[in-house]
Amino acid sequence: MWGERLVWLRQKKTPSYNLKDAGVSILMGLGNVAVSIILAAVTWNSFLWAYSHRLYTIDVNVWTFPLLILADDFIFYWFHRLSHRTRIWWAAHVNHHSSICYNLSTALRQSWTDDLAFRWAFWLPLSFLGFDPRWVLLQKALNLLYQYWIHTELIDKMPKWFELVFNTPSHHRVHHGSNPEYLDCNYGGIFIFWDKLFRSFVPERKDIQIRYGLTKNIQTHDLLTVAFHEWFSLVKDLVDSKSPKQALRIALSGPELSRPSTSQSE
Repeated sequence: MWGERLVWLRQKKTPSYNLKDAGVSILMGLGNVAVSIILAAVTWNSFLWAYSHRLYTIDVNVWTFPLLILADDFIFYWFHRLSHRTRIWWAAHVNHHSSICYNLSTALRQSWTDDLAFRWAFWLPLSFLGFDPRWVLLQKALNLLYQYWIHTELIDKMPKWFELVFNTPSHHRVHHGSNPEYLDCNYGGIFIFWDKLFRSFVPERKDIQIRYGLTKNIQTHDLLTVAFHEWFSLVKDLVDSKSPKQALRIALSGPELSRPSTSQSE
């Protein structure tokens, strides 16, 4: 991460770096790990329960592991897309987009509330289907690890064949853009072909300089604000709702209905 900054400086370019911003991202990452450890027993036992009710037993080997990689990324694509289009999950995901910088430290700006919002439940079907929970959780971790290196501006484009199949720094820079042309796209984790298949792909354009962050940025490095600002906004809207039906509609609405200071989409 710091090596990335040194490369920028050696090239005499202005790095997309702010030390306070990077510090917040690192602390968000550490908090994410802490919450995952605290909730590990709940997550693990849920996957074991699903596996005990499995339809088949799928032994992971050289033939079935690629299927697990594809299935895991397919679920990630749809959960990631849902996280951008539904406020209750956007509240958990928004902090990852709250940095106006884009570098390897941004990849560490992970949610403290994803697991509390039952993100892990979206992967239970893999164990219901017959994949051992140990392999499912391992592949989830590998998917997240893959996405670390794509949070950089140092890499322009990968070879064309690679850009066609895999998520890359170019594709993911677009995903982090707050420009109107770049909102709500490129949701894939490892693979980009899901976005092309489901019409959510937008290529990076040389004529549009990417503005990172939210459409209305929160303008703070306060750790608790970064972690919970959209939850505060959502809870206030739910309390102000006039009926359970309206509250449910608010929770499942798109983030463009969020209060101005917490919205990514317009």
